Amino acid sequence: MSSAGLSRRRAAASTDPDDSPVPSRTNSVNSQIPNGGTTHHAGSAFEGGSKIAYDPRDLDQDAGEETRIGGKMPRLTIMEEVLLLGIKDKQGYLSFWNDNISYALRGCILIELALRRRIALVKDPNRRRNPISERLIEVIDDRQTGETILDEALKMMKSQEESKMGINSWIDLLSGETWNVMKIGFQLKQVRERLAKGLVDKGVLRTEKRNFLLFDMATHPVADVRTKESIITRTLSLLTSTTASVLPSALDKEGTQCRVLRAVCLVCAAYTASVLDNAFGRLGYEEREAAFGRCDEILAEFAVWPFGVGEGGEGSGSGGPATAAARRRQAAKMMGGGFGGVSRRDAVLGLVQEVKKEALSEEDLGFELVAGVLEVLSRLDSLL
Repeated sequence: MSSAGLSRRRAAASTDPDDSPVPSRTNSVNSQIPNGGTTHHAGSAFEGGSKIAYDPRDLDQDAGEETRIGGKMPRLTIMEEVLLLGIKDKQGYLSFWNDNISYALRGCILIELALRRRIALVKDPNRRRNPISERLIEVIDDRQTGETILDEALKMMKSQEESKMGINSWIDLLSGETWNVMKIGFQLKQVRERLAKGLVDKGVLRTEKRNFLLFDMATHPVADVRTKESIITRTLSLLTSTTASVLPSALDKEGTQCRVLRAVCLVCAAYTASVLDNAFGRLGYEEREAAFGRCDEILAEFAVWPFGVGEGGEGSGSGGPATAAARRRQAAKMMGGGFGGVSRRDAVLGLVQEVKKEALSEEDLGFELVAGVLEVLSRLDSLL
């Protein structure tokens, strides 16, 4: 029998004395060479009981990427988590009366690209003269992310490098909210349906057909209840915390890239997309109102740059987000204090300090872009 090709035989199963045992794969992976070095070969199903073949060069590349961006990518993007919060578990569709979520999802696309270090604000000292929502965006890394919608948006933004646009303009274009017929092609279409299909591929949702009197529609009920429950648990832990420190239960897994800021962006985006009602179903009336108040306060502190400066910060021009933050803070104070005697302000400031530790520097242009997106989303009711 020829030993060439892909066929292999185990030594233990051989009964022919002419057949020599096949060397152990474990020993051949890191074989010694005369000069004392080591040759690395691709792993296979025969090494360590693993069932997936891999190339060590891919692992080295992934490790370098994690080092550059500060951690591992989460299983779900912020857009997918927001959509999952809004989808009804058994029915498998969003509320027909929710007009905010489509616009909010486009903002989440920019947030996700910024956190993955693909886009950032243009580094120009004069940018502070403009409102934060009008500051220009540039692509700093055009490599694909592996997420179809993110890669499509990134490609569009790369094509407009010569004529850069601001945060608000990009969210409007991706949403199709423009009067310029030359820019209609920048609209991302069927974002909700494509995100839902992506969650089906990840095993979180499943696809069913549902009859709505005159027509049939594809729905996506929840298949993995634990995944959605973990998102709800993280959201409630962040918004009902009785301490000034950030609880581990409010964050994603240890080692996740920018997990504190991701938690902040999740609750703020879910709040502006009007999908937090599903997460607050287990709370009483007073707890529910207090959680909404804390979410409003978090949005007020993270919709300005630097984070946490509120009405006394750099602001973003006259009538900018600092004024809006002041109005939200005043309304939040009228609603009362926080949970368990901890003031809402102290809890949010503790959150701000943890987020600042994740920044690459005090002038992190990616985090500044996130602040600009949250400022646009904070005005969502007045925009639509």
